[in-house]
Amino acid sequence: MRRNRNSSIAILRRDPDNQNIQAILHTRCSPSKVSQKQGFPVSNKRKHPESRSIIPVRTIGLIIAIGLAVLMGLNLRFGPSSGEKSGEDENTPLVERSDPPEKLIDGMVWIEGGPYWRGTDDAHFSDDHPRRKIAVSGFWMDATEVTNAQFSAFVKATGYRTIAEKPVKLSDYRIGTDPKAEGPPFSAVFHLVGPDVSLQGPWQTGHPPWWTAVEGADWQHPEGPNSLIVGREKHPVVHIAWDDAVEYAKWAKKRLPTEAEWEFAARGGLDRNEFCWGNESPGADGKWRANIWQGQFPVKNTAKDGYERTSPVGSFPANGYGLYDTSGNAWEWCSDWYDDRYYRESPRNNPKGPEIGTERVRRGGSFLCCDQYCRRYVPSARDKNPPDSGASHTGFRCVKDR
Repeated sequence: MRRNRNSSIAILRRDPDNQNIQAILHTRCSPSKVSQKQGFPVSNKRKHPESRSIIPVRTIGLIIAIGLAVLMGLNLRFGPSSGEKSGEDENTPLVERSDPPEKLIDGMVWIEGGPYWRGTDDAHFSDDHPRRKIAVSGFWMDATEVTNAQFSAFVKATGYRTIAEKPVKLSDYRIGTDPKAEGPPFSAVFHLVGPDVSLQGPWQTGHPPWWTAVEGADWQHPEGPNSLIVGREKHPVVHIAWDDAVEYAKWAKKRLPTEAEWEFAARGGLDRNEFCWGNESPGADGKWRANIWQGQFPVKNTAKDGYERTSPVGSFPANGYGLYDTSGNAWEWCSDWYDDRYYRESPRNNPKGPEIGTERVRRGGSFLCCDQYCRRYVPSARDKNPPDSGASHTGFRCVKDR
């Protein structure tokens, strides 16, 4: 699969003057109150009073009847407002915790599984509602995000090329383009901008201007062709698309975590705490507990936590299960398709996400997350992206069944 021309992470357009292809990027780390979707503004125009028409009473009755039928259909589709799946018994026994296997796996941590409260009832985001008790079976999880050194071993053994390293098929971006036409490889790279930039737009570029499509940017060249990962072997590998993460996991005889597994593990055994480490703010008492943004976003990162971009895995304290960087540093792919209503209807035991979708789930936030703009470094927050798109803040970690 190539980058979807209808996605808002990478949309191409032609310059009318020179017919050059330009990349228009939209970050998925978006504010909670944006009145746009897929780049199309929501119209607030009202009809002129003279354009109103007189509707017969019988027609009004018919409209009301149709509306009620639609509402009933939605209730059947999404279930009661309490979050119960239609026809599901909320008293169904939940999976219990499981004892750790006798044999340990190097670099992985046993996650005991069992019941937990997934999601939140806070109003910051809407797709992580309602808070609901579910359960997952026990599993192994990588203690850290996959590093550049680990991904390099995979590439050396298999010769694999990531999506960001392959030429772009232009017909995937623009209808009517020659199917054989290709463009140079590129990926999305974050860069600082001036203080006058609006966090919520609109932007002249049509996308958040702190993202740029950089030719030659990939996992070996995180900021572009003139950058290297020498000295960053222990940093999380980035510019990884979901498809790339899946291929690595197959090679390692592992898999990507489900979203439910990821959140259970990220919470570290804590019950409904705000953060992966508890309820203290990330920089409380001058102690930074995660690699996230400090300062004015996206103007200046003061790097009070010691890092302007990614940090070596394990640079910050582990959570209660011994997992590092479940908050910040790099986004982590999950196996699930994304559905903003899924929490209302998912199974209570081992939910695996919707059967179909257009975007895959990411969790954990990155070094770009902050309370000003993207507060998705908390364990309840969800994110998504097209499966064939990576960026300079996107990596992954793997899990393994018992």
